[in-house]
Amino acid sequence: MQIIKNRIVKSTHHTKPIVTDTLYIKDNKKKPIVIFCHGYKGYKDWGAWNLASKVFVKKSIFFVKFNFSHNGGTLENPIDFPDLEAFGNNNFIKELNDLEDIIDWVTTKPDFKNEIDINNITLIGHSRGGGIVTIKASENKKIKKLITWAGVSDYGMRFPDGEKLEGWKKQGVSYILNSRTLQQMPHLYQFYQNFKDNEERLTIKNAVSKIKIPHLIIHGENDDVVLPNEAKNLHSWNPKSELIFIDKMNHPLGCTQPWGKLVLPFHLTKVVKHSIEFILRK
Repeated sequence: MQIIKNRIVKSTHHTKPIVTDTLYIKDNKKKPIVIFCHGYKGYKDWGAWNLASKVFVKKSIFFVKFNFSHNGGTLENPIDFPDLEAFGNNNFIKELNDLEDIIDWVTTKPDFKNEIDINNITLIGHSRGGGIVTIKASENKKIKKLITWAGVSDYGMRFPDGEKLEGWKKQGVSYILNSRTLQQMPHLYQFYQNFKDNEERLTIKNAVSKIKIPHLIIHGENDDVVLPNEAKNLHSWNPKSELIFIDKMNHPLGCTQPWGKLVLPFHLTKVVKHSIEFILRK
C-alpha cells in the first residue's frame, strides 16, 4: 500500500497549503477515486479516518483525504489547531475552492495517471463536509457518485439570529470552546457575511435538488449534533437518493479523538462497508 502523507497541494485562490494524503495500491490498474472531506473542527487524521481509508484502499480504491486550507492546522501540526487566525478566516467558499483544487490536482498529476479512473470519482463528506461535497457534486461534472456521512442539510440554520447576530457583527468575532484542546476558537463575522453573499449557491437544498448522479446518505439514529431529520430532508429533496440509518450510531460514527485501537469502531465499520459497496456497484 502506497501511503503519502502531508504533501502540499497549492491553492489557486490563496497562499495557504492544502495538506493532503493519498493512499493506494500501486499496480498500474485504474481505480475508482474517493476524495474525503472532514467536518467542522475536523481534520484528515481525526479519530479513525486513517484506519477507514485503508479499508477502502484494500478494495482497490484510490483514496484522497486532506485538510481544508483554513481549518486551523498547519503542515507542521495538521492534527490540532495552531493557526487560529486561519480558522477564523475560513468560510464555505474557501472550502469549495479547496475541494476544486484537490479534484484538479488528483486528476492531472502524472504520478497517478496509471492508477486512477478519472471517470469514476466519488466524494465523501462528514458532517459540515457533507454539505461541501453535495454542493460540489451538483456543480462539477467530473463527480460520478456522492456519499454523505452524518451530513448537514442547511448551513443557514446554524447561524445565530437576533441579538446574538447583532453582537457578532458589532464585535466582529465570536468564540467557541474546543472541549478537547480547550482553545477558544474564533469565528470572524466574515464567515456569516460570506454565506449571505453566496446564499443561493450555499443552500444545500438547491444543490441536492440538482443531483443526478448516484447519491448515498448515511446517518446515525442517535446523532444529536446533526439530527436524523436532516438526512430525511436530504432524501426528500432527491428522492432517487439512497438513505441508510444506522441503529444507535452517534455523530462521530462511533469514533473518538484520539482513536487508540487498531480496529475500526463498530458503527464506522458499517458506514465504510455500505460506502464501498455503493462505490463499486456498476
